[in-house]
Amino acid sequence: MKTYGAILCGGKSTRMGRNKSLLNIHGKKVIEHVNGVLEKICDHVVLSTNDFSTYQFMQIPMFADRYVDKGPLAGIESVLYHVDADVFVFSACDTPFISEQVYDFLIAQLEKFDAVVPVYNKQIHPLSAIYHKRTLLAIQGQLDKNERRVKSFFQHINVKYVQDFHPFSTDLLDRHFFNMNNPTDYIRAKTF
Repeated sequence: MKTYGAILCGGKSTRMGRNKSLLNIHGKKVIEHVNGVLEKICDHVVLSTNDFSTYQFMQIPMFADRYVDKGPLAGIESVLYHVDADVFVFSACDTPFISEQVYDFLIAQLEKFDAVVPVYNKQIHPLSAIYHKRTLLAIQGQLDKNERRVKSFFQHINVKYVQDFHPFSTDLLDRHFFNMNNPTDYIRAKTF
């Protein structure tokens, strides 16, 4: 099975006040941290963005939303639509400490499911999930109905929710699911 990593670079970063993916942590941009991990576990990595010029320096394929102003679900749809692969590993662009071990753990559970979605600290993380290509039609169906919530199509596919992360430490998991929404988060991230 061909596996693609996809970095979701949408959003306006209004709470942060500047582009979160380009912030520097330990000498590298956040998006470079994310890309580095996905490159280790996927055959290829692509970007979902409507701002090609900003990410030209990454030198990886980029895809714009086909459903305009429909949020991250449209980003997921665009990647699934354009890329010929079976399995897609998604990550938001503001998660600098993702773990290849956690993603490998999730990928291994895809099996006959359409998606593997982590649930950590009672929160569903659909932007840090694994999706099979066959979810595309369900996603398009929701977007056609102007339903933008990422979880909106889960009732139409076979989802495995993963809540048991027993092989991993709380510290590793806290870091993997950490995302930066505001300047306080960024200050905290620089101390990790």
